[in-house]
Amino acid sequence: MIAEILIVDDNSDIRNILRDLIVDAGYSTRVAANYNQALSEIDKKMPDVAILDVKLDKGDNDGIQLLSHIKSKNKDVPVIMISGHANIEMAIDSLKHGAFEFVEKPFDQARLLNFISRAVENLNLKNQNKEYETKLFSSYDLIGDSKNISSIRDQIEKISITDSRIFINGPSGSGKELIARKIHKKSKRKDNPFIILNGALLDSNKYESELFGEEKLDGSISYGALEKANKGTLLIDHISEIPLDIQSKILRVLIDQKFKRINGSNDVKVDVRLICSSNKDLKNEIDLGNFREDLYHRISVFEIYIEPLNNRISDIPLLIKYFSNKISENYNIKTLEIDDNDSYILNHHWKGNVRELRNLIERIAILQPENKEKISNIIKESLKSENLHNKITENSLSVPLKEAREKFEKEYLTVQLKKFNGNISKTANFVGMERSALHRKLKGLGIKEFN
Repeated sequence: MIAEILIVDDNSDIRNILRDLIVDAGYSTRVAANYNQALSEIDKKMPDVAILDVKLDKGDNDGIQLLSHIKSKNKDVPVIMISGHANIEMAIDSLKHGAFEFVEKPFDQARLLNFISRAVENLNLKNQNKEYETKLFSSYDLIGDSKNISSIRDQIEKISITDSRIFINGPSGSGKELIARKIHKKSKRKDNPFIILNGALLDSNKYESELFGEEKLDGSISYGALEKANKGTLLIDHISEIPLDIQSKILRVLIDQKFKRINGSNDVKVDVRLICSSNKDLKNEIDLGNFREDLYHRISVFEIYIEPLNNRISDIPLLIKYFSNKISENYNIKTLEIDDNDSYILNHHWKGNVRELRNLIERIAILQPENKEKISNIIKESLKSENLHNKITENSLSVPLKEAREKFEKEYLTVQLKKFNGNISKTANFVGMERSALHRKLKGLGIKEFN
């Protein structure tokens, strides 16, 4: 597909020169002569690359406002800023706002084409990575023959055709996002955006702007998750972590079907299907005063519960076979021969659930063991390390902080030394210490060095 370059400059001669130069280089172009034309072109269709003059007709540095507008809609789009009145402050300001490059007028044509080529290549790489990640994720299926998984598959088939709000509950790593994606892909909204807002990862000051967007003083708009998900599906993961005041605003949106951006005066209407998820029991959170009961009833028209992996042991052999095939295919290696009756696997406490199991199989694939015996050894060592971590954590809770820290350091460094067969240099490098510092630490903790 031919990359499209948007050219924004109030000088018609420069616009024509740039257009001819870029078309001759094999790209397609759109042009805008002023701020409003540019805004219209950007909102109509996002270009692959934009070339913006810093000073247009609206006022000083209005090209910077366009740059901010583009980045608020799609941060991955490369923007090359150009100016005939360039100075250091202007260049720094452009780069601070996310510009890919800054070019002075009159510009060297070969240099500018090189920047454009790099910008297109950069965007293509990001798009390829996103596509790969999406395909990789969406290629995974809901695997298992347990009663819980069979029930969830039936629920997905029934509720996907509706627009009802859904609440997915289950422990971390169990597959809540996968279920939400499956529902979206089977719905009438499948060709529209699937947007994820993770309540656990947001800064406490950014919940409102991330959800509802913001109208900035320079006239640019930062779009929130609700607008980005228009006509599609919005998944609010870890909704239990969202503060009560923001919960009230989400409730108001669900009631009124409209909202205002921060600093905005006009109502924004969107058509979004809402799916929420949490690893916490929301009814318990309601009792604790951490979650609004009225919001809970609004978001849980349908409720799906996915059980921990330890409660559906019968699914483990099927998951092992499935992930082995998928990961072998992704890494272009022969199919892994993993014993799905391995006692270490079946008896392990899968604290990280399906995600932990998938990571284990991926670790085996990366190490590329030559036979079943080596695969078995990797499994034993991996799961032993995990169990040791859990044991250390549990034991550390019953002693004073200083003692717990020393106990952890001693057990941790002993494990690492064994892992590297007593090699001090390799151990030091792995734990991020100087060799001499590690010697002193081992002596202080009473750990005997061995070869």
